[in-house]
Amino acid sequence: MDFARREAPYLRPTTDVASIMLHVLLALIPAALAHVWFFGPGLLFNLLVAAVFCVGSEALCVRARGRNPEIAIADLSALVTAALLAFALPSLTPWWVTATGSLFAIVVAKQLYGGIGFNIFNPAMVGYVVILVAFPLDMNLWVAPRMGDIDYITLTTFQTGMFTLTGAYPDGLSFDAISRATPLDAMQSGLRNMHTYAEMRANPMMGDFGGRGWEWIANLFAIGGIWLLIRKVIRWQIPMGVFAGLLVPATLMYIIAPGSNASPAFHMFSGATILCAFFIATDPVSAATSPKGRLIYGTGIGLLIFIIRKFGSYADGVAFAVLLMNMATPAIDYLTKPHIVGHARRGNLE
Repeated sequence: MDFARREAPYLRPTTDVASIMLHVLLALIPAALAHVWFFGPGLLFNLLVAAVFCVGSEALCVRARGRNPEIAIADLSALVTAALLAFALPSLTPWWVTATGSLFAIVVAKQLYGGIGFNIFNPAMVGYVVILVAFPLDMNLWVAPRMGDIDYITLTTFQTGMFTLTGAYPDGLSFDAISRATPLDAMQSGLRNMHTYAEMRANPMMGDFGGRGWEWIANLFAIGGIWLLIRKVIRWQIPMGVFAGLLVPATLMYIIAPGSNASPAFHMFSGATILCAFFIATDPVSAATSPKGRLIYGTGIGLLIFIIRKFGSYADGVAFAVLLMNMATPAIDYLTKPHIVGHARRGNLE
């Protein structure tokens, strides 16, 4: 008599890597549209270059290891890395700068560790830090937001594309004519030059809470992040930890000395705080895994962001905070590992 036999696994998973990464990419679309509106089409060129080099290098590395590159590319993780790296770069970035960060992110930070699931560092943040160290001048090409009462020069799509390809400024324009300090840079340098927070808030680049344009993009990052929480793509502990770790010390410092410290709202809606909390720090591979561990991990990132912004040389500090906590993740996981029910913890009698 023949019996029907089913091979393991007997239950199909409800989600897979590709569906999770697709949710992340979809959640980034509103913020990407706002970024293009306020800062021009440079993000799209950065994303195109990053996607080509991230996906291409992933395919080559996987093929070199004797595996089918189509399966590796289909999980969309390389595209998520490309998208996060593109958001971290200035609107005007030469292609070779973006390519360098993309190659380091995929080849060094991901594939040399064994590919997805084995990397200990967030690939996008590794690529960003490499660019920050290797091309510091190119990381200053932030343009002013598209606001009617702000003095800025708008580059056309063609001019932006030509700069991406050649790194040459349009005729008659220079670095000083195009670039502007970011709100975080302006605030940090102003406070260190003994200006008060109220004086820096008078800068036309500042908005209701953070930088003009930046705060709207941050709002859309938050909406995308909340959607990921609702879809259960990410857990609440890491975003909550990042916000608590940053906003608690920022609030205390602002209460103690409001003239020499930025407000917690400014910290929240300037820079990459919300992008980090919902999209970068929640990387499922390099982040902590237990509920308590995720909360500790996120809090550590938020606290390090505040320390770097307040006392460090870099205006934002998100990438360094994430990479430092990536190094602490194995210890966090070990110390917060849930014990088996019915068994005493180590050191106690069973």
